[in-house]
Amino acid sequence: MHPSEEIFCTKSSKLRGKTIIMGITGSVAASECFSAIRELIRHGAKVIPVMSKDAQDIVTATSMEFASGNVPVTKITGQAEHVSMLGDRSVADLFLIYPATANTISKIALGIDDTPVTTMATVAMGSRAPVVIAPAMHDSMYRNPAVQRNIAMLKESGVMFLGPNIEDLRAKVVSKEEVIAWVFKLMSKNDLKGKKILVIGGRSEEPIDSMRMITNRSTGLMAVQIAERAFERGADTELWMGGCSTPLPGHIPIKRFETVNDLMKMVKKIKHDIVIVPAALADFASTKVSKGKISSDGPIKMELVPVPKVLPEIRAKCKNVIGFKAESGLDREALIAAARGRLIKYDISAVVANDIDVAGKSSSRVVIVKRDADKDISGTKADVADAILDMCAELT
Repeated sequence: MHPSEEIFCTKSSKLRGKTIIMGITGSVAASECFSAIRELIRHGAKVIPVMSKDAQDIVTATSMEFASGNVPVTKITGQAEHVSMLGDRSVADLFLIYPATANTISKIALGIDDTPVTTMATVAMGSRAPVVIAPAMHDSMYRNPAVQRNIAMLKESGVMFLGPNIEDLRAKVVSKEEVIAWVFKLMSKNDLKGKKILVIGGRSEEPIDSMRMITNRSTGLMAVQIAERAFERGADTELWMGGCSTPLPGHIPIKRFETVNDLMKMVKKIKHDIVIVPAALADFASTKVSKGKISSDGPIKMELVPVPKVLPEIRAKCKNVIGFKAESGLDREALIAAARGRLIKYDISAVVANDIDVAGKSSSRVVIVKRDADKDISGTKADVADAILDMCAELT
């Protein structure tokens, strides 16, 4: 067994049955390819590396073969690899150039194919195979007017560009996480394309003094899972996030809030087709926020007042709203009754109800409650996210 087979589908099977041709060019960022290839395999993809001569000066063909389990294409031979892999659309699902130098980008734009990578690109564009380019170079090279014209020309021809990320005079290649997310998006069923989805998650943090706050144990993971899967399934996705203890995706637009009042101000800007609200928001806030730190000596008295309810304000801006209802110790019937009560009270599309006593860190068991139906969902948080988004696909 090749070592690549040991990691096949160990994270998911989202890319099972998909073949990705990865073009590697002579940028120092080629060193990122090894981990990117392995990550694609962990999600079920077959990856075939194609390397320019300059790329082989930075990473070896042997290391890329070890990473992928496939012998890299380092030159076009009598086997006509460019035609067999990308001329016949039944073989490869995507041609990804990661990283792409200014030289390679410009050659592709001008139809020059004098390396295995540019030759593959010529055939892929001719056969209308999806082509994705992730540039990596010095910022001054990226800003060169000729390079910019060539990038614009390729975009007009249907080529997708990822990044680059401009940092310290470098046009850096995007992270492997962003590459994986976009590959998921391109390879997905795309059933949410055209829908603008807002996910509001995390926890609110109501201050008591300059150091302490009223908050809760929400990690924000459910919101991140929903936002990532919405993005992957084609939605125009935005994430508003309170306090959280989970990494946030770099490829999804994110706005942050701290208090419920912060969020209330943001709600005025909602112009989305669907709003999903797994956020764990405080019900009460202190009437007085002390400057500095309250002394820890002796007892303190604190008066709490209810904070505004956000769901009615969201519903006033969007007709398709999905709320969440967390309870503790209720049986299924009581949990559904509580969820349906919230649904009717706020006139929203659905409520995702769960018992916090049975929820895990990476798994969940919920009931999706609508006016005339309810459905039990259990599994990973990604499974729950997909079930919620299946419902979103039916909303108009």
